[in-house]
Formats: sequence, C-alpha cells, structure tokens
Amino acid sequence: MRGVWLTGLALMLWSAGVRADNPARAPRLATFVCDITPPLGHPLIAGWLPEARRIDDPLQARGVILLGDGPPVVLCALDWCALGNDAYADWQKAVAQAVGTAPDRVALQCLHQHDAPMVDLEASRLLEGAGAPPMFDRKFYERARRQTAAAARAALARARPVTHVGMGRARVERVATNRRVLRPDGTAFNRSKPTDPGSDGPEGVIDPWLRTLSLWDGDRPVAALHYYAVHPISYYGEGSVSSEFVGLARQKFQDEYPDVFSIYFTGCAGNINAAKYNDWTHERRPELRDRVSQAMAAAWGATKRERLTGWRWRVEPVRLPPRDAPAFRADACRAIIADPKQRLAKRGRAALCLAWLARIERPISLTCLDLGPALVIHLPGEPFVEYQLEAQRLRPDAFVCVAGYGDYGPMYVPTDRAYREGGYELTVAHAGPGEALLTAALARLLQARPSP
Repeated sequence: MRGVWLTGLALMLWSAGVRADNPARAPRLATFVCDITPPLGHPLIAGWLPEARRIDDPLQARGVILLGDGPPVVLCALDWCALGNDAYADWQKAVAQAVGTAPDRVALQCLHQHDAPMVDLEASRLLEGAGAPPMFDRKFYERARRQTAAAARAALARARPVTHVGMGRARVERVATNRRVLRPDGTAFNRSKPTDPGSDGPEGVIDPWLRTLSLWDGDRPVAALHYYAVHPISYYGEGSVSSEFVGLARQKFQDEYPDVFSIYFTGCAGNINAAKYNDWTHERRPELRDRVSQAMAAAWGATKRERLTGWRWRVEPVRLPPRDAPAFRADACRAIIADPKQRLAKRGRAALCLAWLARIERPISLTCLDLGPALVIHLPGEPFVEYQLEAQRLRPDAFVCVAGYGDYGPMYVPTDRAYREGGYELTVAHAGPGEALLTAALARLLQARPSP
C-alpha cells in the first residue's frame, strides 16, 4: 500500500507542476541497463526449444526515462522473446512504482529472438496445473523484474538535461524479406530460407529503413534509439542464448559510441524475416549483424537535430475481437492443455490462447511518445509491417518510429486481408480481424491530419 500511495502522490505532484518551459521542468533523460540473462537450464521460448545450454552473449533490459513534462515515461527494450498478459502488467507496475508514474506510461517491448525466455504467468499456471513443465522459472523472472525496476529507480539520480531531438535514417541492405508468399489460389505460405519456394522473388512489402531517434544535451548526444522491422533470427534451437544479430549490432554501435546510450527496438515484423539472405548457418549471424550496424552508423551520420521543448504521452486502449474459429475457443484450448499426448509446444500455445481469452475484455493499450518533430508508436504482439507503414503514411510530416512486441497477449496481429489468405501467422493469432480498430487508434495517437 505504501508503494501505491507514493505513486499516487508522485502523480499528483507532477500534474500540479508548472509548465515545461520553466527551467525546473525542462526535459531530462535518465538511462538504465541491467542483466536479464537466464541461468543455464532455463526454458527457452516457453520450453518449446532446448533449454539454455550456453550463453553466447548476455541479455539485457535497456531503458530510458523521460522527465519534466508530466509524470515520467519509460521506454524499455527487453532481450527476451515475449512478455504477455498478466506478466506484462506485472512488469509495468513494478517499473512504474520504481520511478513514480502510472503503469500505462511504461512501454515494454521485447526483441523477440527465439533462444530467450517467453513469460506469461497465467499460461504457465495453466500448464503446471495440467502436469506440464512451467514455461519459465518464477524465481528468475521475479529477480529480473525486481532488478529492472531497481535499475530504473537508481537512474533517476543520474538524469541529464536534454535540449534537442535527433532524427536519422538509413536503408538496411540485404536483410528484411516479407515472408508471406501467395500461391496461385490466393492462399499464403511462409518462406524462411533462400531455397524455399518464392525466395528467388522480390523482398516484398517491407520497411527497408532503420530509424535512429536520438536525444541530446546541447551538442552532446545522450541516447540513441534504433528501430527496424525484421524477425531477429539467424538460427535458433541449439540452446545458445543470444540477443541475436540485432542485439549484437546494438552492442557494436555502443562500442563505437561509448558515450551514447544505445537501445534497439524491433518494429512491426510479424510478417518480416530474412528469408532471402539467411540460410540458418552460423556464418550468417555476423553478416546480418554487420548490415544492421552499418545502417545504424549511417543513420547516425545522417542525423538532423531540432530543439526539444517538451513531450507528450498518449494512450489508446483497444478491445480486440476474439477469433471466430473452433481452435481458439476456451473448451478446445482446455482439452489440448489437459492432453499429455500433445506436444508441449501445442499445449503451450493453447495455454497462451486461454490466458488471452481470460483477459480479452481488458483493453490492450497502444501508446505514443510525441516529441514534436518525432513520434514513437508502441504496439502489442507481433504486428504486420503494414501497420508500421500506415503509421508513417498518417504523419508524412513527422519522423515516425514504431516498436512492436509489447504486450504479447494477442500474439500475431495480422491485417484483415491476411485472415482470408491464411498462412502460419493465422494459426497463432489470438484476436480476430481488427485492422479498422487499430488504424483508427493509430490516427488518434498520431493526431493525423485529415486528408485534403
């Protein structure tokens, strides 16, 4: 109760504060990082893959805290596969209490590499109740959550003024591919490597640009936030824990610019992978890393700065519809969970679906950080790249960055057209068609201008 009371007091004090143009309320930025690497033997992607056998590189929670214009806002990227439903809310609450803000002002996004933890508290309880192994180790999860909140709290004392926002972008060469290919009858299949049918065709609908948003104290850069849409997978399933080629690219940028705190956010990559350029051999990971890191350096070099006078935070709650299909109904999910003859992955997916159904009436939030010339959108699940492109279309006058892989409750978030085409993503998309709802929410978040 004391933590809740203090959070409420902090919010009242913030809301009663003076304008952001007062020097005492000028924008400030705090940065934090902590280790969230699972121990050896920990389940990876909910236990559907071999457990953690070695640590190729550490996993981190990396975040920034914006202060000065309303209650604090936290943007945090976790080097995990997914965090969903009540686990997402639990982690939000812990970080919010640590920095004195509201949970819906904490945006948590996962990188979504596969040799990493996937956490959903209710789904794991359902599996354990049916005699199946847990999806994750609870003590490790709670320790990682506490350490992230503690790192955020400690960062407040190190907050620095920020006077400018920087914006730069660069094309990423030979990485992203739209993995959905249509058959002659109009149905979709997925390509995952260069030898798959359709992989000799074009890249398809992608966003080829990596965007780097930076915050500056005068002429000194403080933080660089990178956004790019691709499934961050070169290979997986060997028990080798890694932040994958995107996390390694982030680290390479961090090493080259040690005074600039660097974060990477995976964009709307639900239907994007590296199929044309990745043959799943170990040699591809450093190649893909270098292509992404080269784009980070190029975006950094192309950065243009504008004065930052303040920021705004907007939230759009959305109630996504349930799937109208027998496999996604509660009774079907319960039957699969209870059947020990089913593969663990199938039981786990049923548990995730049932956990989603248990909270479907509780809205899922889309959020926007408005920095004036730059806007950052945070989306749940695995959104298709079309939502990222739509956000950019809605505000062609602004520098629009999009992060996916927030609350993983809905899992895949396809376009309405994709529901008709089918394909792998539709076998694990928990919500029904909701493109109109999401597009309308994006327009409100972005305060899109009416079309002429």
